[in-house]
Amino acid sequence: MTYTTKPYTLPRDDLVLDNEKRTYVLTIHDLPSDEKPREKLIAHGPEHLRSPELLAVLFTAGTKKEDVLSMTERIMKEYGEKSIMSARNPNTLARDLDIPLGKAVQIIAAAELGRRFFHKNESASAPTIRTASDVFNHVKDMCTLPKEHLRGLYLNAHYKIIHDEMISIGTVDANMIHPREVFRPALEYAAAAVVLVHNHPSGITAASNADIKITEQLVAAGRMLGIGLIDHVIVTKDAFASVPVNYHHT
Repeated sequence: MTYTTKPYTLPRDDLVLDNEKRTYVLTIHDLPSDEKPREKLIAHGPEHLRSPELLAVLFTAGTKKEDVLSMTERIMKEYGEKSIMSARNPNTLARDLDIPLGKAVQIIAAAELGRRFFHKNESASAPTIRTASDVFNHVKDMCTLPKEHLRGLYLNAHYKIIHDEMISIGTVDANMIHPREVFRPALEYAAAAVVLVHNHPSGITAASNADIKITEQLVAAGRMLGIGLIDHVIVTKDAFASVPVNYHHT
């Protein structure tokens, strides 16, 4: 299998009409009434709306520099649905998505409502994670994202996922990732173990020196807390590999 270091470039879906005098970008206001998210939901029900359209209904309006539907399409493409919906810190989310703080608060509140309403059903059908292959299959939604995401899968004693959280967005760096950010959810949800996973947009699964350093630090921190970091998996579009660190006591 051949890998490339060229970053992925996501196409834009904006409709652009060109002539000699100006370039015009189609916005939500130009859509037929029955295609606007709010009107579409009223007429056909929420199941007929895509995720960016549902988020546009929640936002109600965009900003001076970005139409609401253009904004929701962009952030869903760049960060993925699970990444956004697992966020907990509105300030971090607003910065990473380049959106107003108020809209980040709306996302987090909506996601929290969903978690609370469906917690029992999710717990009953929680996936089992026993191998790096299981991890790869569970996080397919983040494998082609254009930025690095560090995600934590928190397991109970039966290897069931009891919590899934996006820890950070951006280059995984030992100077930026603190153990408290990784193990706070483990303590909150009484997890028995943690599996970390992050994507390499380059398509290369080989661990960097920074990947190895931060993993070693987190393994040591987990031992002090009595919570095992049992794997750190690097994923790409169609491959995966564990960071080469001794995860067990010697």
